[in-house]
Amino acid sequence: MQDQIDSFLERGPWAVVGASTARSKYGNKVFRRYLRAGKAPVYPVHRSATEIEGHTAYRSLSELPEVPRAISIITPPAVTEGIVDEAIALGVEALWMQPGAESAAAIERAEAAGLSVIANGPCLLVEMAGRE
Repeated sequence: MQDQIDSFLERGPWAVVGASTARSKYGNKVFRRYLRAGKAPVYPVHRSATEIEGHTAYRSLSELPEVPRAISIITPPAVTEGIVDEAIALGVEALWMQPGAESAAAIERAEAAGLSVIANGPCLLVEMAGRE
């Protein structure tokens, strides 16, 4: 799994699906971790927010100005399944389902489509903190 993590963090663009305007929520913390690490471009995706941490927020992956290479997902498992379908259709290469976002069906579909999937493992917050 470490090789997958290294590859995921190597280059963008990235998107954080489930980014939040609330600084106490993990979706916001993950987005801020990307920013603090200097990862760019990184896009916040939220169904109704227009701005997160001073950055334009997008309602869906298909609304982003470019297709992200890698996506961090911080959503309920049932929502994750739809995100995976959209990611496959757009040609995203890698997914990191943060703890609690995993769905066996989503993992299976993503892997069957050839995406690199990080799931049932470490949180991006922990992994990136160890790299500082």
